[in-house]
Amino acid sequence: MYKAGKVFVQNKFAGIIKETDSGYIFTYDTQYLNESDAIPVSLTMPLQEEPYTSNVLFPFFDGLIPEGWLLNLVEKNWKIDSYDRFSLLLVTCRDCIGDVRIEVA
Repeated sequence: MYKAGKVFVQNKFAGIIKETDSGYIFTYDTQYLNESDAIPVSLTMPLQEEPYTSNVLFPFFDGLIPEGWLLNLVEKNWKIDSYDRFSLLLVTCRDCIGDVRIEVA
């Protein structure tokens, strides 16, 4: 069983991020890649057909998670452990600052 999130860039569906037993996978949507105005989710994750894989949550996505008092509030209200970075990402990044947002898949 894995958790997944739909990744949107400027309100366009751009791909899927998944947490698996072996780590994390981010894959751009094929239709998104074929759009002439497609932009990458970050400079560290350029547009490509091959999935990105990592043993740890990709730094760009981890950087979207709030810090400080807001993180404490999220942990308390949603009862999410601060070490469960992927769950924090899914809960807090539905409406984050910037071009990227994530919805539970």
